[in-house]
Amino acid sequence: MNVKIKKIGCYLPNRIVDNEELVKEFTDWDAEKIEKKVGVRSRHVAAHNETATDLAYEACKKVLQDYDATTIDSLILCTQSPDYSLPASACILQDRLGLNTDIGAFDLNLGCSGFVYGLAIAKGLLATGSAQTVLLATAETLTKYIHPLDKPNRTIFGDGAAATIIEKSEKNGVFDFVLGTDGSGFENLMVKNSGHRNKYDPSAIESTDDQGNVRSDNHFFMDGTEVFNFTINSVPKAFDKILKKNNLSLDEIDYVIFHQANKFMLEYLRKIIKVPKEKFYINILEIGNTVSATIPIALKECLDNKTISEGDKVLILGFGVGFSWAGTIIEI
Repeated sequence: MNVKIKKIGCYLPNRIVDNEELVKEFTDWDAEKIEKKVGVRSRHVAAHNETATDLAYEACKKVLQDYDATTIDSLILCTQSPDYSLPASACILQDRLGLNTDIGAFDLNLGCSGFVYGLAIAKGLLATGSAQTVLLATAETLTKYIHPLDKPNRTIFGDGAAATIIEKSEKNGVFDFVLGTDGSGFENLMVKNSGHRNKYDPSAIESTDDQGNVRSDNHFFMDGTEVFNFTINSVPKAFDKILKKNNLSLDEIDYVIFHQANKFMLEYLRKIIKVPKEKFYINILEIGNTVSATIPIALKECLDNKTISEGDKVLILGFGVGFSWAGTIIEI
């Protein structure tokens, strides 16, 4: 079954928090130092009453401009910050968009690898005849989980959404996938008090580390060292598997887009895997890490600025929370 990515639309919240604003809160930090360390100068942050579904709605409206929305017969929303524990936010999104009621709609609970997982599911729906056209939305408001005094995570993450239309095609536009999971590392990226194992605790004790960063079990936690070790061990192997599974060499790949984690990690991976700098995209400077939305946002930017064009083969690879990873090759 041949499928292709038809269109991508993106949406970023109106509020922008730049490094100068962060430095006003954390006077022991320097704006240029933040940018040099993580590669982020500013990031978009959702308003207090703005949810991931709201962001997804705006991204979907953009991608559905000049497109026949009545042809959409499956809707996938990838988010780890849903409006409610139940119902699925995708059901709410279907109604807000005015899509037909004879479509499937469901949530996908994944983070940094979520776009590629969603793409794999979409291809499966199309291959089995369960759908003719899939709308895949990736949206996240991770900043709502971050403690206001958690300096490292506030510098890295931003909020955003993307919407992607996937259709059947005469030519192969989405190649074979490599998917992976190592749940032994789940505690290294998590919000501990966020479900029924450990419910939100209004009296949760806040702790301060030796760098002055504050958090509690109600807030987002990331063990940077463990995440880095996971990444450098898993991503190069996954990269090689993607090429081998699709019988291609790096020389035959026109461009590489990874999950936009942070600049240091991306540059480290690029050098290990030996991807030429001119083939490798980094776009977090004014967006930050938007979790599941980073890859489609980067794809949209590359299409808009003509970095990639029709016929190009692009290797995409997401990795992170879970731990999980997923990659494939798409032909524009």
